[in-house]
Amino acid sequence: MNGFTNSLESIWLSFVGVLPRLLGAILLIILAWFIASVVKKALTKGLHAINFNQKLTKWGVASSVEDGNRIIESIAKVFYYLIWLFFIPGILAQIGLANIASPITNMFDSFLAFLPNLFAAVVILAIGYFVAKFVKELVRNLLETVNIDKYVRKYTAKASNVTPVDVEKQRYTVAKVLANTVFVVILIPVITMALETLAIRSISEPIVNVLNQVLAIIPNILVAVILLIAGGLIAKFVGDLLEGLLESSGIDRYSRYLNTSNSSTITISTIIAKVVQTVIVVFFFVEALNVLNLAVLNSIGVAIIAYLPSVLIGLVILALGLFGGNALSSFIKDSTGSMMMGEVVKYILFVLAIFMTLDQLEFASTIVSTAFLFIIGGLAVAFALAFGLGGKDFAKRQLDKLDQKIEEESNKVAHTAPKTEAEKKIDHEIDQSPLS
Repeated sequence: MNGFTNSLESIWLSFVGVLPRLLGAILLIILAWFIASVVKKALTKGLHAINFNQKLTKWGVASSVEDGNRIIESIAKVFYYLIWLFFIPGILAQIGLANIASPITNMFDSFLAFLPNLFAAVVILAIGYFVAKFVKELVRNLLETVNIDKYVRKYTAKASNVTPVDVEKQRYTVAKVLANTVFVVILIPVITMALETLAIRSISEPIVNVLNQVLAIIPNILVAVILLIAGGLIAKFVGDLLEGLLESSGIDRYSRYLNTSNSSTITISTIIAKVVQTVIVVFFFVEALNVLNLAVLNSIGVAIIAYLPSVLIGLVILALGLFGGNALSSFIKDSTGSMMMGEVVKYILFVLAIFMTLDQLEFASTIVSTAFLFIIGGLAVAFALAFGLGGKDFAKRQLDKLDQKIEEESNKVAHTAPKTEAEKKIDHEIDQSPLS
Protein backbone atom coordinates (compact mmCIF):
# COMPACT_ATOMS: atom_id res chain seq x y z
CA MET A 1 0.00 0.00 0.00
CA ASN A 2 2.86 2.32 0.82
CA GLY A 3 4.47 1.48 -2.57
CA PHE A 4 1.30 2.41 -4.43
CA THR A 5 1.03 5.64 -2.48
CA ASN A 6 4.65 6.47 -3.27
CA SER A 7 3.99 5.87 -6.98
CA LEU A 8 1.03 8.19 -6.95
CA GLU A 9 3.05 10.83 -5.15
CA SER A 10 5.87 10.56 -7.69
CA ILE A 11 3.41 10.81 -10.60
CA TRP A 12 1.78 13.82 -8.99
CA LEU A 13 5.10 15.47 -8.36
CA SER A 14 6.13 14.83 -11.98
CA PHE A 15 2.85 16.25 -13.23
CA VAL A 16 3.23 19.27 -10.93
CA GLY A 17 6.77 19.76 -12.26
CA VAL A 18 5.62 19.50 -15.92
CA LEU A 19 2.46 21.53 -15.43
CA PRO A 20 4.10 25.01 -15.60
CA ARG A 21 5.87 24.05 -18.84
CA LEU A 22 2.68 22.58 -20.25
CA LEU A 23 0.73 25.68 -19.31
CA GLY A 24 3.48 27.84 -20.86
CA ALA A 25 3.29 25.80 -24.11
CA ILE A 26 -0.50 26.15 -24.16
CA LEU A 27 -0.24 29.88 -23.55
CA LEU A 28 2.32 30.17 -26.38
CA ILE A 29 0.02 28.21 -28.71
CA ILE A 30 -2.89 30.48 -27.86
CA LEU A 31 -0.72 33.58 -28.27
CA ALA A 32 0.66 32.35 -31.60
CA TRP A 33 -2.84 31.56 -32.89
CA PHE A 34 -4.15 34.94 -31.76
CA ILE A 35 -1.29 36.96 -33.27
CA ALA A 36 -1.29 34.94 -36.52
CA SER A 37 -5.06 35.30 -36.88
CA VAL A 38 -4.94 39.03 -36.18
CA VAL A 39 -2.09 39.56 -38.67
CA LYS A 40 -3.84 37.47 -41.32
CA LYS A 41 -7.11 39.33 -40.93
CA ALA A 42 -5.47 42.76 -40.73
CA LEU A 43 -3.31 42.05 -43.76
CA THR A 44 -6.29 40.84 -45.79
CA LYS A 45 -8.40 43.89 -44.92
CA GLY A 46 -5.51 46.28 -45.42
CA LEU A 47 -4.70 44.94 -48.91
CA HIS A 48 -8.37 45.06 -49.86
CA ALA A 49 -8.60 48.60 -48.51
CA ILE A 50 -5.86 49.83 -50.85
CA ASN A 51 -7.41 47.87 -53.78
CA PHE A 52 -4.33 45.70 -54.05
CA ASN A 53 -6.28 43.12 -56.07
CA GLN A 54 -6.99 45.70 -58.78
CA LYS A 55 -3.34 46.78 -58.77
CA LEU A 56 -2.27 43.16 -59.25
CA THR A 57 -4.59 42.97 -62.26
CA LYS A 58 -3.19 46.25 -63.60
CA TRP A 59 0.40 45.03 -63.20
CA GLY A 60 -0.43 41.79 -65.01
CA VAL A 61 0.25 39.57 -61.97
CA ALA A 62 -3.42 38.53 -61.75
CA SER A 63 -5.69 37.79 -64.67
CA SER A 64 -8.82 39.13 -62.94
CA VAL A 65 -10.01 40.74 -59.70
CA GLU A 66 -11.03 37.32 -58.33
CA ASP A 67 -7.56 36.02 -59.07
CA GLY A 68 -6.17 39.05 -57.24
CA ASN A 69 -8.35 38.19 -54.22
CA ARG A 70 -6.93 34.67 -54.19
CA ILE A 71 -3.38 36.06 -54.29
CA ILE A 72 -4.20 38.33 -51.30
CA GLU A 73 -5.52 35.33 -49.38
CA SER A 74 -2.34 33.40 -50.19
CA ILE A 75 -0.14 36.27 -48.96
CA ALA A 76 -2.13 36.46 -45.72
CA LYS A 77 -1.75 32.68 -45.18
CA VAL A 78 2.01 32.92 -45.76
CA PHE A 79 2.33 35.50 -42.97
CA TYR A 80 -0.03 33.40 -40.78
CA TYR A 81 2.25 30.35 -41.00
CA LEU A 82 5.42 32.44 -40.66
CA ILE A 83 4.19 33.68 -37.28
CA TRP A 84 3.51 30.08 -36.23
CA LEU A 85 7.06 29.17 -37.26
CA PHE A 86 8.41 31.88 -34.97
CA PHE A 87 6.53 30.40 -31.99
CA ILE A 88 7.13 26.69 -32.70
CA PRO A 89 10.71 26.57 -31.28
CA GLY A 90 9.54 28.11 -27.99
CA ILE A 91 6.55 25.75 -27.77
CA LEU A 92 8.75 22.69 -28.37
CA ALA A 93 11.29 23.91 -25.83
CA GLN A 94 8.56 24.30 -23.19
CA ILE A 95 7.53 20.67 -23.49
CA GLY A 96 11.11 19.40 -23.39
CA LEU A 97 11.73 18.88 -27.11
CA ALA A 98 14.54 21.40 -27.48
CA ASN A 99 16.59 19.03 -29.67
CA ILE A 100 13.82 18.98 -32.26
CA ALA A 101 13.45 22.76 -32.03
CA SER A 102 17.19 23.49 -32.52
CA PRO A 103 17.23 23.11 -36.36
CA ILE A 104 14.25 25.43 -36.65
CA THR A 105 15.94 27.87 -34.26
CA ASN A 106 19.15 27.81 -36.31
CA MET A 107 17.15 28.39 -39.46
CA PHE A 108 15.45 31.42 -37.96
CA ASP A 109 18.74 32.75 -36.62
CA SER A 110 20.22 32.54 -40.12
CA PHE A 111 17.12 34.13 -41.58
CA LEU A 112 17.19 36.96 -39.06
CA ALA A 113 20.89 37.52 -39.71
CA PHE A 114 20.14 37.65 -43.46
CA LEU A 115 17.24 40.08 -43.07
CA PRO A 116 19.42 43.25 -42.96
CA ASN A 117 21.16 42.25 -46.22
CA LEU A 118 17.82 41.43 -47.82
CA PHE A 119 16.34 44.72 -46.65
CA ALA A 120 19.36 46.66 -47.96
CA ALA A 121 19.14 44.88 -51.34
CA VAL A 122 15.42 45.67 -51.61
CA VAL A 123 16.07 49.33 -50.75
CA ILE A 124 18.84 49.55 -53.37
CA LEU A 125 16.61 47.96 -56.00
CA ALA A 126 13.69 50.23 -55.14
CA ILE A 127 15.77 53.41 -55.21
CA GLY A 128 17.60 52.34 -58.37
CA TYR A 129 14.34 51.45 -60.10
CA PHE A 130 12.75 54.81 -59.35
CA VAL A 131 15.91 56.69 -60.40
CA ALA A 132 16.14 54.68 -63.64
CA LYS A 133 12.45 55.24 -64.34
CA PHE A 134 12.78 58.98 -63.65
CA VAL A 135 15.78 59.28 -66.00
CA LYS A 136 13.95 57.18 -68.60
CA GLU A 137 10.93 59.50 -68.60
CA LEU A 138 13.22 62.54 -68.64
CA VAL A 139 15.15 61.26 -71.68
CA ARG A 140 11.99 60.21 -73.51
CA ASN A 141 10.29 63.58 -72.97
CA LEU A 142 13.46 65.43 -73.98
CA LEU A 143 13.83 63.42 -77.20
CA GLU A 144 10.14 63.80 -78.02
CA THR A 145 10.45 67.56 -77.41
CA VAL A 146 13.25 67.89 -79.96
CA ASN A 147 11.27 65.48 -82.21
CA ILE A 148 14.17 63.14 -82.90
CA ASP A 149 11.91 60.77 -84.85
CA LYS A 150 11.35 63.50 -87.42
CA TYR A 151 15.08 63.85 -88.04
CA VAL A 152 15.54 60.08 -88.22
CA ARG A 153 12.73 59.75 -90.77
CA LYS A 154 14.26 62.64 -92.71
CA TYR A 155 17.47 60.71 -93.24
CA THR A 156 15.92 57.25 -93.60
CA ALA A 157 13.03 57.98 -95.97
CA LYS A 158 12.64 60.30 -98.93
CA ALA A 159 9.03 61.11 -98.13
CA SER A 160 7.23 60.94 -94.84
CA ASN A 161 3.68 61.93 -94.10
CA VAL A 162 3.70 60.67 -90.52
CA THR A 163 2.03 63.09 -88.12
CA PRO A 164 2.92 63.52 -84.43
CA VAL A 165 -0.32 61.70 -83.55
CA ASP A 166 0.79 58.69 -85.59
CA VAL A 167 4.18 58.76 -83.88
CA GLU A 168 2.49 58.77 -80.48
CA LYS A 169 0.47 55.69 -81.49
CA GLN A 170 3.59 53.77 -82.53
CA ARG A 171 4.69 51.14 -80.06
CA TYR A 172 8.40 51.62 -80.74
CA THR A 173 9.83 55.01 -81.64
CA VAL A 174 13.42 56.22 -81.54
CA ALA A 175 12.70 58.24 -78.40
CA LYS A 176 11.15 55.26 -76.61
CA VAL A 177 13.93 52.88 -77.65
CA LEU A 178 16.67 55.23 -76.46
CA ALA A 179 14.80 55.90 -73.20
CA ASN A 180 14.44 52.16 -72.54
CA THR A 181 18.14 51.70 -73.30
CA VAL A 182 19.07 54.34 -70.73
CA PHE A 183 16.72 52.64 -68.23
CA VAL A 184 18.47 49.28 -68.69
CA VAL A 185 21.95 50.82 -68.54
CA ILE A 186 21.13 52.46 -65.19
CA LEU A 187 19.41 49.36 -63.81
CA ILE A 188 22.30 46.96 -64.52
CA PRO A 189 24.75 48.45 -61.96
CA VAL A 190 21.88 48.77 -59.46
CA ILE A 191 21.15 45.03 -59.76
CA THR A 192 24.88 44.34 -59.41
CA MET A 193 25.04 46.32 -56.16
CA ALA A 194 21.91 44.61 -54.80
CA LEU A 195 23.30 41.13 -55.51
CA GLU A 196 26.62 41.99 -53.88
CA THR A 197 24.72 43.25 -50.82
CA LEU A 198 22.99 39.87 -50.44
CA ALA A 199 26.44 38.25 -49.98
CA ILE A 200 25.30 34.92 -51.45
CA ARG A 201 28.49 34.10 -53.31
CA SER A 202 27.22 30.99 -55.11
CA ILE A 203 24.38 32.99 -56.67
CA SER A 204 25.71 36.52 -56.81
CA GLU A 205 29.21 35.91 -58.23
CA PRO A 206 28.19 34.41 -61.62
CA ILE A 207 25.46 37.01 -62.13
CA VAL A 208 27.73 39.88 -61.05
CA ASN A 209 30.46 38.68 -63.41
CA VAL A 210 28.01 38.61 -66.30
CA LEU A 211 26.68 42.06 -65.43
CA ASN A 212 30.23 43.41 -65.16
CA GLN A 213 31.00 42.05 -68.63
CA VAL A 214 27.84 43.71 -69.92
CA LEU A 215 28.87 47.00 -68.31
CA ALA A 216 32.35 46.68 -69.83
CA ILE A 217 30.95 46.14 -73.33
CA ILE A 218 28.31 48.90 -73.15
CA PRO A 219 30.78 51.67 -74.22
CA ASN A 220 31.83 49.54 -77.20
CA ILE A 221 28.18 48.98 -78.10
CA LEU A 222 27.53 52.73 -77.98
CA VAL A 223 30.54 53.38 -80.23
CA ALA A 224 29.34 50.66 -82.64
CA VAL A 225 25.85 52.21 -82.75
CA ILE A 226 27.36 55.65 -83.42
CA LEU A 227 29.45 54.16 -86.24
CA LEU A 228 26.37 52.53 -87.78
CA ILE A 229 24.38 55.76 -87.59
CA ALA A 230 27.28 57.79 -89.01
CA GLY A 231 27.79 55.20 -91.76
CA GLY A 232 24.12 55.33 -92.72
CA LEU A 233 24.12 59.14 -92.87
CA ILE A 234 27.38 59.29 -94.84
CA ALA A 235 26.19 56.57 -97.23
CA LYS A 236 22.94 58.42 -97.90
CA PHE A 237 24.72 61.74 -98.42
CA VAL A 238 27.35 60.28 -100.76
CA GLY A 239 24.75 58.21 -102.62
CA ASP A 240 22.43 61.17 -103.21
CA LEU A 241 25.36 63.38 -104.26
CA LEU A 242 26.72 60.74 -106.66
CA GLU A 243 23.27 60.06 -108.10
CA GLY A 244 22.76 63.77 -108.78
CA LEU A 245 26.18 64.10 -110.44
CA LEU A 246 25.57 61.06 -112.65
CA GLU A 247 22.13 62.31 -113.66
CA SER A 248 23.68 65.65 -114.61
CA SER A 249 26.32 63.90 -116.71
CA GLY A 250 23.63 62.37 -118.93
CA ILE A 251 24.63 58.77 -118.28
CA ASP A 252 21.00 57.79 -117.74
CA ARG A 253 20.33 57.98 -121.48
CA TYR A 254 22.03 54.60 -121.73
CA SER A 255 19.68 53.15 -119.11
CA ARG A 256 17.34 51.92 -121.84
CA TYR A 257 19.82 49.11 -122.48
CA LEU A 258 19.32 47.88 -118.91
CA ASN A 259 15.52 47.81 -119.08
CA THR A 260 14.23 44.45 -120.20
CA SER A 261 10.67 45.76 -120.46
CA ASN A 262 9.10 49.07 -121.25
CA SER A 263 7.54 49.31 -117.80
CA SER A 264 10.93 49.10 -116.02
CA THR A 265 12.49 52.35 -114.83
CA ILE A 266 16.00 51.22 -113.89
CA THR A 267 18.60 53.97 -114.22
CA ILE A 268 22.37 53.64 -114.22
CA SER A 269 22.79 56.53 -111.78
CA THR A 270 20.47 54.90 -109.23
CA ILE A 271 22.22 51.54 -109.50
CA ILE A 272 25.70 53.02 -109.04
CA ALA A 273 24.52 55.21 -106.14
CA LYS A 274 22.89 52.24 -104.36
CA VAL A 275 26.00 50.09 -104.83
CA VAL A 276 28.22 52.84 -103.39
CA GLN A 277 25.81 53.30 -100.47
CA THR A 278 25.84 49.56 -99.76
CA VAL A 279 29.65 49.40 -99.85
CA ILE A 280 29.96 52.33 -97.42
CA VAL A 281 27.41 50.80 -95.04
CA VAL A 282 29.22 47.44 -95.19
CA PHE A 283 32.54 49.07 -94.31
CA PHE A 284 31.03 50.90 -91.33
CA PHE A 285 29.21 47.71 -90.28
CA VAL A 286 32.45 45.73 -90.29
CA GLU A 287 34.19 48.48 -88.33
CA ALA A 288 31.35 48.42 -85.79
CA LEU A 289 31.84 44.65 -85.41
CA ASN A 290 35.56 45.20 -84.83
CA VAL A 291 34.82 47.80 -82.12
CA LEU A 292 32.83 45.20 -80.17
CA ASN A 293 36.11 43.25 -79.87
CA LEU A 294 34.48 39.83 -80.07
CA ALA A 295 36.50 37.12 -81.83
CA VAL A 296 33.51 35.60 -83.64
CA LEU A 297 32.27 38.96 -84.92
CA ASN A 298 35.80 39.97 -85.96
CA SER A 299 36.06 36.79 -88.03
CA ILE A 300 32.72 37.59 -89.65
CA GLY A 301 33.91 41.11 -90.48
CA VAL A 302 37.14 39.83 -92.06
CA ALA A 303 35.16 37.33 -94.14
CA ILE A 304 32.77 40.05 -95.34
CA ILE A 305 35.61 42.35 -96.42
CA ALA A 306 37.42 39.48 -98.15
CA TYR A 307 34.25 38.51 -100.06
CA LEU A 308 33.27 42.06 -101.00
CA PRO A 309 35.54 42.35 -104.11
CA SER A 310 34.03 39.16 -105.55
CA VAL A 311 30.55 40.58 -105.03
CA LEU A 312 31.43 43.88 -106.70
CA ILE A 313 33.07 42.14 -109.68
CA GLY A 314 30.05 39.85 -109.96
CA LEU A 315 27.73 42.87 -110.02
CA VAL A 316 29.87 44.51 -112.72
CA ILE A 317 29.77 41.32 -114.82
CA LEU A 318 26.01 41.04 -114.41
CA ALA A 319 25.49 44.73 -115.28
CA LEU A 320 27.70 44.43 -118.36
CA GLY A 321 25.80 41.30 -119.40
CA LEU A 322 22.45 43.06 -119.12
CA PHE A 323 23.74 46.21 -120.80
CA GLY A 324 25.54 44.34 -123.58
CA GLY A 325 22.66 41.92 -124.15
CA ASN A 326 20.10 44.68 -124.58
CA ALA A 327 22.43 46.85 -126.68
CA LEU A 328 23.45 44.02 -129.00
CA SER A 329 19.86 42.84 -129.27
CA SER A 330 18.73 46.34 -130.31
CA PHE A 331 21.58 46.55 -132.85
CA ILE A 332 20.72 43.18 -134.40
CA LYS A 333 17.01 44.02 -134.57
CA ASP A 334 17.75 47.34 -136.28
CA SER A 335 20.31 45.83 -138.68
CA THR A 336 18.61 42.61 -139.73
CA GLY A 337 15.02 43.32 -138.85
CA SER A 338 14.85 39.93 -137.13
CA MET A 339 13.20 40.15 -133.72
CA MET A 340 13.82 36.48 -132.99
CA MET A 341 17.57 36.68 -133.62
CA GLY A 342 17.87 39.74 -131.41
CA GLU A 343 16.00 38.07 -128.55
CA VAL A 344 18.07 34.88 -128.88
CA VAL A 345 21.34 36.81 -128.71
CA LYS A 346 20.10 38.86 -125.76
CA TYR A 347 19.12 35.87 -123.65
CA ILE A 348 22.31 34.01 -124.56
CA LEU A 349 24.31 36.92 -123.17
CA PHE A 350 22.02 37.06 -120.12
CA VAL A 351 22.60 33.38 -119.35
CA LEU A 352 26.34 33.74 -119.95
CA ALA A 353 26.50 36.76 -117.57
CA ILE A 354 24.54 34.90 -114.88
CA PHE A 355 26.85 31.88 -115.04
CA MET A 356 29.94 34.11 -114.98
CA THR A 357 28.54 35.97 -111.95
CA LEU A 358 27.84 32.73 -110.08
CA ASP A 359 31.34 31.50 -110.88
CA GLN A 360 32.84 34.79 -109.64
CA LEU A 361 30.84 34.50 -106.40
CA GLU A 362 32.18 30.93 -106.01
CA PHE A 363 28.61 29.76 -105.66
CA ALA A 364 28.79 25.97 -106.15
CA SER A 365 31.49 26.41 -108.79
CA THR A 366 31.60 22.75 -109.88
CA ILE A 367 27.83 22.51 -110.28
CA VAL A 368 27.63 25.85 -112.11
CA SER A 369 30.45 24.96 -114.53
CA THR A 370 28.99 21.50 -115.22
CA ALA A 371 25.52 22.92 -115.77
CA PHE A 372 26.86 25.55 -118.16
CA LEU A 373 28.73 22.93 -120.21
CA PHE A 374 25.63 20.74 -120.35
CA ILE A 375 23.49 23.66 -121.50
CA ILE A 376 25.96 24.72 -124.22
CA GLY A 377 26.43 21.12 -125.37
CA GLY A 378 22.70 20.46 -125.37
CA LEU A 379 21.97 23.59 -127.41
CA ALA A 380 24.70 22.71 -129.91
CA VAL A 381 23.41 19.15 -130.35
CA ALA A 382 19.80 20.34 -130.60
CA PHE A 383 20.77 22.95 -133.20
CA ALA A 384 22.76 20.41 -135.22
CA LEU A 385 19.98 17.82 -135.12
CA ALA A 386 17.32 20.37 -136.02
CA PHE A 387 19.19 21.61 -139.06
CA GLY A 388 20.69 18.25 -139.99
CA LEU A 389 17.58 16.12 -139.82
CA GLY A 390 14.38 18.07 -139.85
CA GLY A 391 15.39 21.54 -140.98
CA LYS A 392 17.29 21.11 -144.24
CA ASP A 393 14.64 22.82 -146.33
CA PHE A 394 14.25 25.58 -143.77
CA ALA A 395 18.02 26.05 -143.63
CA LYS A 396 18.21 26.14 -147.44
CA ARG A 397 15.50 28.77 -147.65
CA GLN A 398 17.13 30.88 -144.96
CA LEU A 399 20.52 30.64 -146.64
CA ASP A 400 18.98 31.55 -150.03
CA LYS A 401 17.29 34.56 -148.44
CA LEU A 402 20.55 35.59 -146.82
CA ASP A 403 22.46 35.18 -150.10
CA GLN A 404 19.83 37.14 -152.00
CA LYS A 405 19.87 39.91 -149.43
CA ILE A 406 23.67 40.11 -149.57
CA GLU A 407 23.55 40.30 -153.39
CA GLU A 408 20.90 43.03 -153.28
CA GLU A 409 22.95 45.02 -150.82
CA SER A 410 26.03 44.64 -153.08
CA ASN A 411 24.13 45.80 -156.16
CA LYS A 412 22.68 48.72 -154.26
CA VAL A 413 26.12 49.76 -153.11
CA ALA A 414 27.52 49.37 -156.67
CA HIS A 415 24.81 51.60 -158.19
CA THR A 416 24.98 54.26 -155.55
CA ALA A 417 28.78 54.45 -155.19
CA PRO A 418 30.41 57.47 -157.01
CA LYS A 419 32.48 56.62 -160.12
CA THR A 420 36.21 57.11 -160.18
CA GLU A 421 38.07 59.22 -162.82
CA ALA A 422 39.17 56.07 -164.69
CA GLU A 423 35.58 54.77 -164.87
CA LYS A 424 34.35 58.15 -166.10
CA LYS A 425 37.07 58.18 -168.85
CA ILE A 426 36.11 54.67 -170.04
CA ASP A 427 32.41 55.62 -170.15
CA HIS A 428 33.28 58.74 -172.18
CA GLU A 429 35.32 56.74 -174.69
CA ILE A 430 32.46 54.25 -175.08
CA ASP A 431 30.04 57.06 -175.72
CA GLN A 432 32.36 58.64 -178.41
CA SER A 433 32.97 55.36 -180.25
CA PRO A 434 31.22 54.90 -183.67
CA LEU A 435 29.55 51.73 -182.45
CA SER A 436 27.68 53.67 -179.84
